[in-house]
Amino acid sequence: MDIRRVATWSEYEACVALQREVWGPAFAECVPAAILMVTQRIGGVVAGAFDGDGELIGFVFGMTGVEHGRLVHWSDMLAVRSDARGRGIGRELKLFQRDAVRAIGVGTMYWTFDPLVARNARLNLVTLGASVAEYVTDMYGAVTSSALHQGLGTDRFIVAWPLDDAAASAPRTETPLARYAVIPELNTMTTGRMPVGAPAVRVSIPLHIDRVQTTSLADAGRWRAVTRRAFLWCFEHGYHVSGYYRDEPSETAGYILSAGAPHSSRTP
Repeated sequence: MDIRRVATWSEYEACVALQREVWGPAFAECVPAAILMVTQRIGGVVAGAFDGDGELIGFVFGMTGVEHGRLVHWSDMLAVRSDARGRGIGRELKLFQRDAVRAIGVGTMYWTFDPLVARNARLNLVTLGASVAEYVTDMYGAVTSSALHQGLGTDRFIVAWPLDDAAASAPRTETPLARYAVIPELNTMTTGRMPVGAPAVRVSIPLHIDRVQTTSLADAGRWRAVTRRAFLWCFEHGYHVSGYYRDEPSETAGYILSAGAPHSSRTP
């Protein structure tokens, strides 16, 4: 596998084709080849993972800009072909992107992911060590043209990855659910019964939300409603995401949220 910047027009077009493969042929938010090319020309990143035959099997796309007088980078897309997943390609693309933007003085990288997608939570929070900065309801609209969003809307965590602090972006440890079993779980609690003042709480998600969507869009929608209520309550009451767990036997995963400000080395 070769990870490098996309360089030719045909490679940019291959990135567009991969977007449609991952998000669906009717995906209206597809970024065209011309925009990918121009973004890379002015400080953004479009990098691809190529197999031994030179075929694109994954890509990452992000834009560099200025926030509060400092350079930041927004990683907008990360896609890996379905038959190439589970090989660490997403991680390697992110690391390439990190090194590319750090070289031009970027101090922080941002991106979003769906809190209900456990595999993305594990990549972003455990493997890469990013920190959750914000929860946004329907960030990209309540309804999109992508089959991936059916029944769910587009609630997102915005994560921050500090690039100039190795300790703040170090990988974390994924902890078994048994360690957190005594921590209050918010999924079944109504807003009026939330454990105000608890030092830590947890919010569970399905281990495979895509399977839930395939079986029942109504069930998928209920997962969104329950976790949305829990996360909004947590952020309103000063909790921050401090851990991630996974439990294969019950096919669930989840987040630990701790009261108070995050440790200084984890502050976005």
